[in-house]
Amino acid sequence: MATLMQLQVDIQRKIFLSFEESGQVVALENVRFAADAGEFLCILGPSGCGKTTLLNIITGLDPHFEGAVSLEASIDTGTCGQDAHDSKKKHSRESELRIGFVFQNPRLLPWRTVEENLRLVLSTEQIQSGIIDELLASAELEAFRNSYPSQLSIGMQRRVSLIRAFSIQPDLLVMDEPFVSLDKRMEDKLHQVLLDYWQTRNPSVLFVTHQINEALKLASRLLVFSSRPGTIILDIPVELSYPDRNTPEVFRAFVTRFSEEYPGIRQIH
Repeated sequence: MATLMQLQVDIQRKIFLSFEESGQVVALENVRFAADAGEFLCILGPSGCGKTTLLNIITGLDPHFEGAVSLEASIDTGTCGQDAHDSKKKHSRESELRIGFVFQNPRLLPWRTVEENLRLVLSTEQIQSGIIDELLASAELEAFRNSYPSQLSIGMQRRVSLIRAFSIQPDLLVMDEPFVSLDKRMEDKLHQVLLDYWQTRNPSVLFVTHQINEALKLASRLLVFSSRPGTIILDIPVELSYPDRNTPEVFRAFVTRFSEEYPGIRQIH
């Protein structure tokens, strides 16, 4: 049975207290969008526009906002010959949905090794399946399974954080600039690891980035935010097949056309 996730976001306002004259900062305002199961959404916007705050609200880490966020899971039984409504049963987020979160800064337990950090989120059955070996190989970390986070570069720590999120087989994968500090070769490799995982497992993905090229390489849809208070100013489907995105000349031409159609998007920092 497959778990299908649907996301509805309606954030009227998110306010932080501050030392400014008004005593508060409006971080987000009138943010409304929906994501269907299996969509890959990249979120672009200038620094300070509330992208990380948005992810924290959606994942339940920050419940203090005006509005509503709905995460609904449906279990697809795959029953043949029945109406689609008969083959799905809705459950609450708490009982069914698995959310993987890759933060801006890797949040690894410093007193545990790489392998031990992975084991923490896995069942005994998963550990016995050999998934740890597969994950370490996908991120080129086999030789560091017994290393502690302090013995790894920041890029390697980011890779551990990424495969740890994959390991729980999330229905919703939330990623906050996960590939910052990686060299180009490893960034390209992990882009492909992420896309392979997404296309195989079909989770919904929310991915924050400042890089338009990265967004166009990965996303099926872009959400572009204004400066603070953040609100969605563009909601754009990325209409280029994934095989074509791996053809350099085709991808470069697409990025050029896209930038000409949406000239302001290059100004995001």
